[in-house]
Amino acid sequence: MNLDPLLLLFFPAVMGFAAFSDMFTMTIPNRVSLLLVAGFVAMALLTGMPLKVFGLHVAAGALTLLITFALFAAGWFGGGDAKLAAATGLWCGFSVLLEYAVLASALGGLLTLGLLAMRKSVPEILTARIGWLSRLHQPKCGIPYGIALAAAGLMVYPQTEIWRAVALG
Repeated sequence: MNLDPLLLLFFPAVMGFAAFSDMFTMTIPNRVSLLLVAGFVAMALLTGMPLKVFGLHVAAGALTLLITFALFAAGWFGGGDAKLAAATGLWCGFSVLLEYAVLASALGGLLTLGLLAMRKSVPEILTARIGWLSRLHQPKCGIPYGIALAAAGLMVYPQTEIWRAVALG
């Protein structure tokens, strides 16, 4: 069955929302991760994903959740970030999960270094009038890691089974 290629825009749209939400509010709403999970299930059904492959995707998401919640418990990761990473792991499956994790780590490191540099070199007075930028300037604010998670997810998305099933028919 040939599916409308516009279905491929679902994942990027939700990931874009997650990144912007984290940047502007320092939160990733639970509904974002739930929407990704529901979207994956719908896409798996629409593409006729075999049950064994579906199960492996669920295992990849569960493993990601286990790892990221350990990071959350250690205080190194936000709860919204952990849920977003797990939902993205579900979309990735094991075939691109490692690449996703490496890219997310590298992009997260670059994002962290960039924000630390901004906090050190840009006078706070220049960011004071823009609420979200002022918040990012504060050392206690943390890092909106959802930006890196979303970017990494978008980078590996064309390698996923869902993408191939819809794009290649």
